Amino acid sequence: MKKNKSSISKARSYAEIGEFWDEHDLSDFWGKTRKVRFDVVVEPEATYYPVEKGLSEKIQSVARKHGVSSDTLVNLWLEQKIKEQKSSRPPGKLSAKNA
Repeated sequence: MKKNKSSISKARSYAEIGEFWDEHDLSDFWGKTRKVRFDVVVEPEATYYPVEKGLSEKIQSVARKHGVSSDTLVNLWLEQKIKEQKSSRPPGKLSAKNA
């Protein structure tokens, strides 16, 4: 492990780096910084599916009644449905009736 994790703060842990920057401003140390290049890979944490407008409005109404956001409600419902599917029947064809 590198002796100092930060050349400016001389901290030896991420907690110490955080404490240092809680009390200092980068503008006071700008002259000690250097240019660096690095890649950042950002993967989305959510996947979006189209929902018919009328159905979306119904979901929003139910969510308001329960005091939760629409996305929270949909995620809870989907989790419940997946658990039911896993425990109740063997895989088969889905239709609008049993989906």
